[in-house]
Amino acid sequence: MAILQLTPSQARRYLLQYQGLYPAAKWQGKSGIMAFIRKVGCVQFDPLNIAGHNHELVLHARVEDFSPADLKSLLYEDRRLLDGWDKMMSIYCVEDWPYFQRYRDHYHRRLNAPHRPAADVLPQVRAALQERGPLSSKDLDINHTVDWFWAPTRAARAALESMYYWGELVIHHKIHTRKVYDFAHRCLPAGLLNTPDPNPRDEDYFAWHVARRVRSVGLLWNRAGDAWLGILGLKASQREAALQRLAADKQLVEIAVEGIPYPFYAPTESLPLLESIPDQNGLPDRVSFLAPLDNLLWDRRMIQALFNFNYRWEVYKPVTERQYGYYVLPVLFGENLVARIEPRLEKKTRELVVLNWWWEETRPPRALFQPQLQAALQRLASFLSAKSLRLSPQASLSLEMEPNPYFAE
Repeated sequence: MAILQLTPSQARRYLLQYQGLYPAAKWQGKSGIMAFIRKVGCVQFDPLNIAGHNHELVLHARVEDFSPADLKSLLYEDRRLLDGWDKMMSIYCVEDWPYFQRYRDHYHRRLNAPHRPAADVLPQVRAALQERGPLSSKDLDINHTVDWFWAPTRAARAALESMYYWGELVIHHKIHTRKVYDFAHRCLPAGLLNTPDPNPRDEDYFAWHVARRVRSVGLLWNRAGDAWLGILGLKASQREAALQRLAADKQLVEIAVEGIPYPFYAPTESLPLLESIPDQNGLPDRVSFLAPLDNLLWDRRMIQALFNFNYRWEVYKPVTERQYGYYVLPVLFGENLVARIEPRLEKKTRELVVLNWWWEETRPPRALFQPQLQAALQRLASFLSAKSLRLSPQASLSLEMEPNPYFAE
């Protein structure tokens, strides 16, 4: 039997409070970035930059003075964070390196064999890295193509990515989204690299990674969904066994949500939050724009069940199949997802354009919402170093606002 019973509204407020979104967390600076990522395990990376990268938008919504420069410093100067595979491409704390040894072993078996793509150029690539230091594929004059995961690619890229997947290389830094690699032993401490896999048995690994995913979101139900992607080899029966074990070991708390016939799980350390969920009339409302791959949205069926908000990221859909737009973000106000916004930063002019706006069925009172929306747009423009803001005619009409509500200096 579930330990706690929540209404959907209570579940929403707990989730948002856990994620630092309602009320807004006071995380700040580099220490705030580290505190949030350490709490949730990882944030998902995506190379698209329409109005900020996904991982930057996730942190911007939670770290009061978030700066992409601080994140780059933590990744490529301080080496406290690491680009790696977890929930797909992700950023996580460097101390988590040993827990992903089975990922690296998996790719070593899959890619490091004489008949594998680019195997014949590996000695040449290693020699170049040894002699010249960190390199990207553009720095290597190895131009023949080989079959690769998604499409044929240059052998230089396949070789570097292979060595990265099995852990011989790490990302030294990026030039925009172009990866520059170096040997792991030149970037990470030997003690960390030599730490054995803490979970060599499958059942221990599944339990660890399932618990990590619950902590990444704050609340997950026992149903198949994207939140479980990237847990190597996990099947439904193994997920069920891991959740039961974690609940028995008191690492997770089982929760029932009124009107939903599936069990939910939350981290045991979040019990104080669960037992002191704020009253829905006692918290200040704030507008936040959520990243398409925000941790809160990892299980979109669960979000629909709890928030009555059906969100699909349509960026990879043909134009004719899109219901909304190319890069559309959910809009959070208080405990509800009330709208969708389609922003775009024009790179040449540094103008932030709101291309469109779509309300959900229930609109918040204009007098309460408009000031918070203006503040949220100002924060987004400042974060993107935008010189100006413009609302399209469609967005202006939907929002009942002037086309240019302000200009950012």
